[in-house]
Amino acid sequence: MPAPAASPATAIDLALGFAIPGQDARGRFVRLGPTLDAILAAHAYPLRLEALLAEALVLTALFGTTLKDEGGQMTLQAQTEGGVVDLLVCDYRAGALRGYLQFDADRFAEAPADPSLFALFGKGYLAITFDQAVTGERYQGIVPLEGGSLAAAAEAYFAQSEQIPSLVRIAIAGGAGRPCVAGGMLVQHLPGGETGRDRLHARIDQGQWDHVAALAGTIKAVELTDPALPLETLVWRLFHDEDEVRLLGETAIGKGCRCDPAHIASVLARFPAEERAAMADADGIIGVDCAFCARTFPVPLASLAAAGDEPT
Repeated sequence: MPAPAASPATAIDLALGFAIPGQDARGRFVRLGPTLDAILAAHAYPLRLEALLAEALVLTALFGTTLKDEGGQMTLQAQTEGGVVDLLVCDYRAGALRGYLQFDADRFAEAPADPSLFALFGKGYLAITFDQAVTGERYQGIVPLEGGSLAAAAEAYFAQSEQIPSLVRIAIAGGAGRPCVAGGMLVQHLPGGETGRDRLHARIDQGQWDHVAALAGTIKAVELTDPALPLETLVWRLFHDEDEVRLLGETAIGKGCRCDPAHIASVLARFPAEERAAMADADGIIGVDCAFCARTFPVPLASLAAAGDEPT
C-alpha cells in the first residue's frame, strides 16, 4: 500500500478494514464522534458509565462492520449479577449503531471513584451474537467479563469462542458535556491465511502473529481519537514495513434506533381491544418506551381501534 495523501476531511464515524496477506492477519479501525454524542445525549449517565457505554459501542462497531451480510445484525449484551450495571445492550445493523445501559444508582454511589470491571458488572458475562439475514443462521459466543476492560473481555471471546489470536485497543476522549470521540482497533491472526487452513496452524504461525501484534501494540490512544487523522494513515503508520497491506473499504456509521412510530402502532393494533384498553392511561394514551433512545411514543387508543378490529 502506498503512503496515503493527507486528507482535509474529518475521519470520524467510520470503520476501515484491512488485511496483511503476507502475515496472515486482518484488522479494522473504528472512530466514532457525532454518532456517539447522539447516542449518549439521550441519557444522563454518570461519566464513568458514559465511558463504559462508549467502549461497548466501539466494540459493537468493530465487530458489526465485519458482517458480510448487509442485512445481518450483531448484538453485544452484558449479562450481570451483583454489580452496578444491571443491563448493557448494543447492536449494529447496516451501518446503524445503538445502545443503552441500566444501572443501580445506589450501588453506583457506593462504588469507588474509578470502579473496576468487576465492580461494574459483578459476576458478569459478555454475549456476542451474529444474526445472518440471508441464511437465518445465528451464532452466539459467551465469555466471562474478566480483566480490566471490555476490550480485554473481547480478546478472551475470540481466544475462547473462535480460537483466533486477537488484539483489541479502545480509547475515549471527551465526554461529560464535551464532544466525545472514541476509537478502536481490532487486529487478528488468520490461521491458514485467506485460503482457510485448519485453525491448528495458528500454533505453527505464532511467529507471524507475534510480529503483527507487536506492531499493532504500538498504537497510541491519541491516534485512535484524533478526528483529523485518517484511518488509512493509521494502517500505514503501523504496518508500512510489511510486503503488502490491503485496504478493505470504509463503512459509514450513524445512530440508528429503529423505534418507528408507524411500526409501533401496527404492533399495538394486533392486540385484542381489551388488552389495548388495559395498556392505556386515563386519557386513552398508550405510552411505548424505547430504552435505546430514551423516548416515549404516545399512541392514542382511538387510533388503534379500527385497525385492530379489522379482520385479518
